Amino acid sequence: MTLEQIASLFDSSPLWGAVGIIFILNLSLIIVEIGVDYFADEPRLWRDTGANIIIFLLGQLLDKLITGTLGLLALLPFYYLVPWDIPLNIWTFGLALLAADLSYYWMHRIEHEHRILWALHSVHHSSRDYNLSISLRLSIVEGFIEWVFLVPMILIGFDPFTTIVSFVFVVQYQTWIHTSKINRLGFLDRWFNTPSVHRVHHGSNSQYLDKNYAGILLIWDRLFGTYEPEAEKVIYGLTKNIKTDNPLKINFLEFANIWQELKQCRNARDKRRLIFGKPDWRPDYFEQKSTINEK
Repeated sequence: MTLEQIASLFDSSPLWGAVGIIFILNLSLIIVEIGVDYFADEPRLWRDTGANIIIFLLGQLLDKLITGTLGLLALLPFYYLVPWDIPLNIWTFGLALLAADLSYYWMHRIEHEHRILWALHSVHHSSRDYNLSISLRLSIVEGFIEWVFLVPMILIGFDPFTTIVSFVFVVQYQTWIHTSKINRLGFLDRWFNTPSVHRVHHGSNSQYLDKNYAGILLIWDRLFGTYEPEAEKVIYGLTKNIKTDNPLKINFLEFANIWQELKQCRNARDKRRLIFGKPDWRPDYFEQKSTINEK
């Protein structure tokens, strides 16, 4: 498939049209929920919701101008290196969704396990509220690195269009699960990422940390030992919460924390581990091991 053919798929493919429809439906759900909460005077952190919306708009602007194009261009060399190509049809797209779901699981898990990536992903976890607008609260610069986790799909033989669209489907699915208004859903909670399952993932309770990384299918969490059912009441946010509703501070506060702590490190080994190690690791000689933006 040539670059021109890939570009034409983004312009005219029914799959891309379906992504647009789902995107509009998700935004509509968020708007309806905001309206219901406002007129019913439901408890909600309104400044937090406002920050979520601004972060979303900034991220969309950056994605359209820079990160979306760079991500596609970064995948193309890998695509042209692979001598085989999986044709796009209903069956292979199903396989692509499965591969994208597994890719999302590992991307999500790795973002929780390495501090420099947690600095990006912690934006999504930094709200003490939990509603549909949280699905909009994503790092505005995360797109610069997310394409890396799609490379295995390209090496398998999926073209960039199929890879990106299937990954977007996995992400778009997750809008509706960011709610406390839907209770448990029986057997669905055991096999799919549902509101109950994802509430656990957003919990700062000790037993909920680093659990339920699923995109759509819960099989990956069960297979790799990261599944945790919802039991006690979920406490949302980070273990050390941030104290700002400024969208830019929300996005870059943890990078500032890392920079300040790097200046306290006594050797290069500690600096490397501080950047790439687990988010809660600090050298023993630090007077205070916890920063404001831990998990």
